[in-house]
This record gives sequence, C-alpha cells and structure tokens, in this order.
Amino acid sequence: MSVDLNTLQTPGPTITALTRPFWDAAAEGRLAIQHCEECGKAVFYPRPICPHCWSRRLLWKDASARGRLKSFSEVHKPGHPGWLPAAPYVVGLIELAEGPTMLSFILPGTRPLQVGAMLHLAPTAIGGRVLPAFKPVEPGAEEKPK
Repeated sequence: MSVDLNTLQTPGPTITALTRPFWDAAAEGRLAIQHCEECGKAVFYPRPICPHCWSRRLLWKDASARGRLKSFSEVHKPGHPGWLPAAPYVVGLIELAEGPTMLSFILPGTRPLQVGAMLHLAPTAIGGRVLPAFKPVEPGAEEKPK
C-alpha cells in the first residue's frame, strides 16, 4: 500500500459510553473486548448484556490480538470518498482467538490472503486515529506473546 493511511480524510467512529473502553484501548494500540463474569465467554461487539447468558456482568479485558481470517473482500469502490486514495484495500472478518468475530481493516502481507490465514493485531493510524487493524502472520515468523 503506497498511501499514508493516517492522511485519509475519513469519518471516525461514533464513541458512546458503552464503546469508549474499546476505542480507548485501540488508541493505545491494544484490543480490548468484553468478557462475561457469569458464563466466562468473550463478547464482541460491545453491548450491555451477554448474548450467551443475558448477564449484565461484563468486564473489559485485553484480547490476545490473534485471530483467523474467516472471510475478506477487496474494496475497489469505497462507500466514503475519504477512502479513495487507499483503494483497493482489504477488509475481513477475523475470528478472534477468544471466540468472537470482528470486522477489520487488513494490512497487506508478503503473500496473497487466504481464508484461514492467521492474523495478528497491527494497530494502525488511519485518518488521524489509531484503529485495530490486522496483518497476516508471515510464514516462519514466530509471533511475540503480548
């Protein structure tokens, strides 16, 4: 990718009281997701109750920042003109090691993407803010524990 993603003129996320812990962690280069104190399951996207057991006892914890690519799309015609300088770019569904799936920007690796590829968090400055993007784990590269 030849464009500096931080210079894009893109709209930012809508931050609410519920989502603030996620976005604050992202700004620090971390991936935080909710965990239920009742059933022990991880939860993403942020919500007020656990979708597994309906408990309101959700805590924010740092995620492992690892996942597997479930699906992806190469975007050639962005939905917002601010993304045009970056096109084509890839977005994908990442099944986090903790279980939940999230949609994220995927940075290019050295090889073509494939469903099932292992990914790791690669916090990226996009449009003046740090967002939780992901990058393929390169073959033979040992992932450093977080």
